Amino acid sequence: MSETWKPSVTVAAIVPRQNGERLEFLMIEETTADGVHLNQAAGHLDPNESLEQAVIRETMEETAHEFVPEALVGTYMSKFISPNSGKEVTYLRFAFCGKVIAQHDRPLDHGILRALWMTYEEILACQEMHRSPLILKCLQDYLAGQRAPLSLMYTHPSVTNSAN
Repeated sequence: MSETWKPSVTVAAIVPRQNGERLEFLMIEETTADGVHLNQAAGHLDPNESLEQAVIRETMEETAHEFVPEALVGTYMSKFISPNSGKEVTYLRFAFCGKVIAQHDRPLDHGILRALWMTYEEILACQEMHRSPLILKCLQDYLAGQRAPLSLMYTHPSVTNSAN
């Protein structure tokens, strides 16, 4: 029997802030095997955590900002083929929007060069640096007002509890 195909489940945080007249989004600059890229705070779902817990953890690890998810912007799929290795991965991304309530003085995850605030126009102008083609789609959906309540997300306690 052949193995069941499974996409790589990831989460992403869309974090807006109003800075005077500028609407900015929290982004990260990271180094990867394929070079330096720009991304939202994003990463893989770990064992024993909900999607909401994953996006909170990833945002803290990559930006040192405490994130509170407020809505699900959407779910997205894309295929990535590494230009260096040729390895192919399909990602299933859950993008959340919310706010940051605190910034902490802590080191960023390995490979994260910095967290920065950028306008949509600035993000649009550097598409060649985007780690994922989903960055713009998530932002466009957010700016269009697309939101689903977090109540649509359910994680059975068997996932997050270590006891049976």
